Amino acid sequence: MVDEIKKGLQVTMQINIEKVDQIIGKYQEDSSALIRLLQEINREFRYLPKEALLRVAEKLDIPLSQLYSMATFYKSFKLTPSGQHEIHVCMGTACHVRGAQKILDTLTQKLHILPGETTADGQYTLETVNCLGACALGPLVTIDGKYTGKLKPKDAEKLVGGLYEKNSESS
Repeated sequence: MVDEIKKGLQVTMQINIEKVDQIIGKYQEDSSALIRLLQEINREFRYLPKEALLRVAEKLDIPLSQLYSMATFYKSFKLTPSGQHEIHVCMGTACHVRGAQKILDTLTQKLHILPGETTADGQYTLETVNCLGACALGPLVTIDGKYTGKLKPKDAEKLVGGLYEKNSESS
């Protein structure tokens, strides 16, 4: 079965396998660093590609099921590609009572995606989070890790509009 999967992935493996091997090489000596290794792969590719997980399993002699178990347990790992820009809407209590749902609704309408989805062009991923730890700034959104708080729906629309404008200028 694994050989069949490898044959099917052979073409895509050639594209990124050298980078995966470099990352594995950094952590190969330290078996306790598996999470850090997966984090680096996730950061490099914006998700954990199947071919990368197969390579890690092969090189470190770890069952593929163990890697998938880790990848699905930790929320920071993704098994599908994320957009170039990650948008997180805080839905914690403080943000919720200050209108986070309206912010989320505005973003879903503007981006034409639901939370957990990525736009068709691969540019934007929209996620909800339980708390971003900046309750005084609610409702709060992060875009690529940058915090923007005390938002109104029109502010959220402008934020995303600004992203679209920057993206079209750089295309």
